[in-house]
This record gives sequence, C-alpha cells and structure tokens, in this order.
Amino acid sequence: MILGVLTGGGDAPGLNPAIRAVALSALAQGDQVIGFLGGWKGVQENDVVEIDRGWAESILDEGGTKLGTSRTNPMKSESTMSAVIENFRGNKLDALVAIGGDDTLSVAAELSRRGLPVIGLPKTMDNDVPETDYCIGFDTAVNTVRDSLDKLRTTSRSHDRVMVVEVMGRDAGWVAGVGSMAGGADWVMLPEEEPDVEALCAHLTKLREDGKTYALVVIAEGVQLGTAPSGVDQKTDAFGHVQLASKDVGATLAGLIEERLGWETRSVVLGHLQRGGSPSAFDRVLGTRYGVAAVDHAHRGEFGIMVVMKGWQLRTVPLDQIAGKTKTLDPGFIAQLKQLF
Repeated sequence: MILGVLTGGGDAPGLNPAIRAVALSALAQGDQVIGFLGGWKGVQENDVVEIDRGWAESILDEGGTKLGTSRTNPMKSESTMSAVIENFRGNKLDALVAIGGDDTLSVAAELSRRGLPVIGLPKTMDNDVPETDYCIGFDTAVNTVRDSLDKLRTTSRSHDRVMVVEVMGRDAGWVAGVGSMAGGADWVMLPEEEPDVEALCAHLTKLREDGKTYALVVIAEGVQLGTAPSGVDQKTDAFGHVQLASKDVGATLAGLIEERLGWETRSVVLGHLQRGGSPSAFDRVLGTRYGVAAVDHAHRGEFGIMVVMKGWQLRTVPLDQIAGKTKTLDPGFIAQLKQLF
C-alpha cells in the first residue's frame, strides 16, 4: 500500500511517536509511506517527504511534530478542496492517516464523505475530542501544569501571594481540572461553568482566616470573564476560532482578586509550555498504539473512522460521528474537584 500521514492544528507531545508508529508498522509490511508537511497545507500544495526507517525511528522522544503543522482549512473553498483531492489521488494513496483535533478531523470527515480512504487519530492537549478517553498530548500537558503548580507554590508561599495560573482549554476544562487536582490548586475556573469571582474571593478569605497566607488559582483560557482588553484585536484562525491569548483572562482575574481583597496577586500564563517538551511515557505509548492501529485498519480496508481509546482498549468510531463536536470535562470529576475547595 501507499500510505500518507499528516499532523494538523496545534502541535502536541506524542505526535512524533504516532508518526513513527505509522511509518515503522507500514514499512514492516512492505508499504510506502509519504508524509505531508504542514498539515492540510502540505496536501493542498503537494509538499511531501518520503518517510523511510531512518527518517522515523529516532523521533520517539521528540516533542512537536517532525512533519510540521498548520491550521490550514481547505474547506474554505471548493478550489482548495479540489487541490487536496487531486494531490491525494496524484500520490496514488491507498489511505491517509490524519492526526489532529476537531478541525483537522473535520476535514478528514469531509474527504471521507467524498469517497476517499481516510483514518483519523485524535490529538489535542485539550483532550476534548469526543468518543475517546485520551487524546495525544493531554497527559504531557497535565504533567506540565502539575509541575508548574509545584514550582509556583514555593514562590507564592514565600511572598504571601495569590498566584493565578492561566492554562489552555478553549471549550473544555480537562487540562485545568485534572492539572488543578494533580497540582493541589486552591480553586479552578472552568469553561463548563459560569465564573463566580465572589465565591472565589470568599474562599480565599476563608483560607486566610484559617491561617493560609497564599493560594494557587487556576483558570482555563476559554473562561468567559468579560471582554478582551480595550484596543486588542481578537484575531481568528482559519477555522474561525478566536486566538484566546488576546483575552488575557489570567491577568484579568488577578486584577479582580487584588481589587476586591487588597492582596498581592500575580498571574502566570503557561501558554505554549504546555505544548512543548518530550512526550510522557503515556503519550509515547498512546501515540504508538494509535499509529499501529491506523495501519492495521488500513490493511483491512476500514476507512472513514477514528481510532479511540476506551479504558485500555482501542476501538473505532465513524469520523462523521465526532466532527464538529466537543467532549467537555466529566461532571462527576468536577463534583469531586469541588469537594477539595
């Protein structure tokens, strides 16, 4: 077979293990593997690289994606979709493995509807792709948040400060919620809930009355905490999503806390640190298992699907079942988290 592979959307630790697994598994079966550079942009412009064992075998521990990525949306026009289809067929692909989040997989689902053999793998550190328990990049990101909270606790305690930590998460609070529990935060604001600044301040007051002179507060970047700072142009990406850095919710919340309580408060934006670095053991194994499974399904002629993990078992769901949908943080987990505050 001739197999194509691409990584789209934001980078995340675990992409290289997935690419490596697709390549090594396919090459071991005598297949040819073509990598598209820069996500869907690479398919649109036919920017390709031949992947052999030497190219792929040493990237297991590398963060980011050796194939590169972009937020290119070929569905914006029929001409760009036609270019993607033409290059798909021009490379004589028997299957294309698309590794990405909702936007990348939405394009994969559209190609599948047009009759092309596509298999999706879920990647997003936000962990918000539906029908799977885990997405590539989530575990590493949560470990980065946990490590950051551990470090910020010592400086917060030394200066009797409140520290507000802004983490990634547009529509779902998986990174904020799980990271907060792992790092022992004193409060967390999630996109799934209306922000309650008064309840937060009351809780911080109670902590101080009980003798705790510092606190760690986590907020997801997608929390609706008011408007963006005046004069800030809220840029959008190719899929129409507002670039959330312009909202600056961490600094806004820190200002509100200091204004209401008069306590010294600082904000830290973890930002792209959450995307960077070597993937955790879990993300290496997850990406590898996803990649091997994609090749197995391609050889069985099973297309229009996404490989998912349920518990420890790998299964598949139709691509059109997940495109355009979001998996929010489990309500039961949120209830457990609140018992700690």
